[in-house]
Amino acid sequence: VQLQASGGGLVRAGGSLRLSCAASGSIYRLNGMGWYRQAPGKQRELVAAIGSGGTNYADSVKGRSTISRDNVKNTVYLQMSSLKPEDTAVYYCNVVFVTDRGQVVSSWGQGTEVTVSS
Repeated sequence: VQLQASGGGLVRAGGSLRLSCAASGSIYRLNGMGWYRQAPGKQRELVAAIGSGGTNYADSVKGRSTISRDNVKNTVYLQMSSLKPEDTAVYYCNVVFVTDRGQVVSSWGQGTEVTVSS
């Protein structure tokens, strides 16, 4: 399974970005999908996740971000607005899926960099 993330870039504070992550390969069923980020010198943290139980957001992005998914395209999106310099990080998508052999696998995308200038 491959995850292709896109949509990162340089944006000014207050601006918006939409990240996308498309999964392809031998996926029997997609379970949870999410976005994480890692800022320089910091640990990777959950930004937002979406699954059968609904959505979950980090407090730092709540009200400014929306996670959504397209189950036909096996794609997860993260719409971020009112961006702040502290949102600067490499954003990684994560997908938990079931293979045709019944294995549950967690897979990570390659990361897309978001830089917010003040």
